[in-house]
Amino acid sequence: MSFTEKLTSLMSRPNQQPGPLDEQPIYIKYGVRFLGIVGAFFCILFGLFNALAVITFNVSCLIGGILQVLIGFIVMALEAPCCFFCIDHVNNLAGWTDARPLWNRAAFYCVLALLPVFLCFGLGSLFPCALVFGTGVLYGMMGLGKKASIDEMRQAAVNSGITGVTVAPNMTTTTTSDRAGIINNAQPFSFTGAVGTDSNV
Repeated sequence: MSFTEKLTSLMSRPNQQPGPLDEQPIYIKYGVRFLGIVGAFFCILFGLFNALAVITFNVSCLIGGILQVLIGFIVMALEAPCCFFCIDHVNNLAGWTDARPLWNRAAFYCVLALLPVFLCFGLGSLFPCALVFGTGVLYGMMGLGKKASIDEMRQAAVNSGITGVTVAPNMTTTTTSDRAGIINNAQPFSFTGAVGTDSNV
């Protein structure tokens, strides 16, 4: 069994419905999941460290540390529900999240990652929350989809009717777009003479 097959079997869930994440290449799909798992692990670790601020009576860092631990568990549950196999609802929640559009998860991660940083700004909150924020940004980029090829973009431009360009010498395309009328009705430039000279002379 190859490494990707082992990874796929470890990360997959029984009775999982296909979602938008399944359309992505395998290295992107599992790379983003791996980044989310690492970010969740560091959120839990540094969140416990920040929660030790109770010793110095720093309430904002205590709340930020508790939030970091919660964010770590939420991200871990959504990215690797196999870690919570004893809790049935985690698997259902992860399946529901996978079926949602990718931008939902991206916005959720980005908003969650900002809260502990605002409460207790420091390396202990900035580094793990930056990993979770980066996971959200990557999910957002995946939600945008891949760029079309140059031929598909040309075909889409021709079908939209906004082309008024020359296709071959002595042959132009016709257009029905209102925007192209600006160019078709343009007046020709007139020559007024060189700069700094009097054209009347």
